[in-house]
Amino acid sequence: MEMPTHIVAVGGIVEDEHGNILLVKTIHGGWVFPGGQVEIGENLMDALIREVKEESGIDITVSNLIGVYSNTSTHKWYDGITDVPTKLMLDFRCKPVGGELAISEETSESCWVAKDTVMEYFTKTAFRTRYETYLNFDGNIKYMEYVTDPEFEIKLNRTV
Repeated sequence: MEMPTHIVAVGGIVEDEHGNILLVKTIHGGWVFPGGQVEIGENLMDALIREVKEESGIDITVSNLIGVYSNTSTHKWYDGITDVPTKLMLDFRCKPVGGELAISEETSESCWVAKDTVMEYFTKTAFRTRYETYLNFDGNIKYMEYVTDPEFEIKLNRTV
């Protein structure tokens, strides 16, 4: 029996005391909120704290889970060769607690953006959709299944 392979990733929507949202510009994907893959043996919170620090230079505390997303499309990685398996993403609301804006091997820019102008930065529908979940968060965790390839399509959208 072949074991299934999934990518587990975390995303942090970091809002400062002035209502600004932390964004990073990635080398491959344009503007996004920071996050990334959970490494082997790493818990979700530690992974998110590490990823936000690596990508933006900002230290955070993780507040609460707001959304769980399954990207069930199979597509090629940026190299055009590697198959990307099903991806499970968990988004959390976060608060900054220190650090200075910086860039990394994965990011070319990082900045604080007014909450009501964040949508103007996103070019990927998946990030727009996930940010809308943050804006509309009412205490109920959103679960969504979508595919991004060949085009973005929501297949399931509910609260859990």
